Amino acid sequence: MISQKHKDLARWAMQYALNKGCSDARVSVYSGTNNSFDYRDTQLEKLEQSSENGMSIQLYVDGRYGSYSTNRLDKAELERFISNGIEATRFLAKDEFRQLPQPERYYKGDGKGLDIYDNNYNQVSVDDKMAIIKANAAEVYGKDERLISVSASYSDGISSSYAITSNGFEGESDTTYFSVSADTSMKGSNDTRPSSYWYDSAIFWDKLEKSGIGKTAYERTVRKLGQEKIESGVFPMIVDNTQITRLLSPVISAINGNSIQQKNSFLIDKLDQQIISDKFTLIDDPHVPGARGSRWFDGEGIATKKRTVIENGVLKMYYVDTYSGLKLEMEPTVQSPSLLTCVHGNKNFDQILATMEKGIWVTGFNGGNSNSTTGDFSFGIEGFLIENGKATKPLNEMNITGNLLELWKNVVEIGNDPKLNSSWRIPAILFDKVNFSGK
Repeated sequence: MISQKHKDLARWAMQYALNKGCSDARVSVYSGTNNSFDYRDTQLEKLEQSSENGMSIQLYVDGRYGSYSTNRLDKAELERFISNGIEATRFLAKDEFRQLPQPERYYKGDGKGLDIYDNNYNQVSVDDKMAIIKANAAEVYGKDERLISVSASYSDGISSSYAITSNGFEGESDTTYFSVSADTSMKGSNDTRPSSYWYDSAIFWDKLEKSGIGKTAYERTVRKLGQEKIESGVFPMIVDNTQITRLLSPVISAINGNSIQQKNSFLIDKLDQQIISDKFTLIDDPHVPGARGSRWFDGEGIATKKRTVIENGVLKMYYVDTYSGLKLEMEPTVQSPSLLTCVHGNKNFDQILATMEKGIWVTGFNGGNSNSTTGDFSFGIEGFLIENGKATKPLNEMNITGNLLELWKNVVEIGNDPKLNSSWRIPAILFDKVNFSGK
């Protein structure tokens, strides 16, 4: 957590900047601690521990704007740092759109109540952490002669920040995370080396899955043995909850205010229009206790609230910060997504899969890209051929192509099984009429 000493230093730095000629200023101090351990086969391969403390300051000088950061938190050095920053900012071009947010939009509260910080973080011993990755590697190592390597990793961290502005914002946040993962690779046919992974993450140590990660990674690798292409065609496609964000993220990028302002979006002038299937409703729900992505305010200090992003396929909002809003002459909303959820269907992944007569289950994306101005895409995929509701053949080296809006208009069914350890809680989704390129 940010110490009172560093909070006082931020207040002093802001006042110093104002006294030296700034019309406005925003100062934030931040600290973080991160630990990571990598274990391969039977031995520790890497151990890293790091910590950081720093200050960033945004200066508004004579209609100009500059942003600077330092990890030297000594007053004498900060005086020189801020003074030099002000002088450097005066050389920049004027930008009338660079302004602090309107004060009435700021979050006003004590930052408590979201339950995203584990007070027992420092009570977890190194031995406890090492035991997890040793056990997960041991779940697999030596159990199958086809295995080439088994690795397990553990990481955790604390992130804290405190910010203050000259026009009335003051806020702080603290969060913790814990993560464990495993990866296995195997000898396949024709010199192939299929590999796969599994992981879990949590805000709280006692909610972290600590076993079964290595075994799941191994099982996912075994499923890939014998991967091949099939003939090109148009098939239904189910994307599970570990991969669906790959198809949603270009849509979210397209409704970012910066993309709209720079005309680098396929969703310009689409507010209140039907853009995708009426089966899909997307909600930004930032105040869920104990959830990754929950927060009281965004990077500008703007108060977050529950918002409907897409309602029955109709686009209801853009993510617009102060700068983009002024340039677009558009009312600002919030800078970026917090915790994305969607209205669920009635079936989980297995139940949806059982309805597929013939289709493809996508379990991974391998490269590819999408055009941010048109929405056209081409992604490499791997997964399984589905026949009569069952996975019958592992697939790889195939591509899906099309347009993102057309793809999302062809949503057939939405699952009810989101990954709750993610800030994008999107379940498995079934799409119709997807173009697959294979043999």
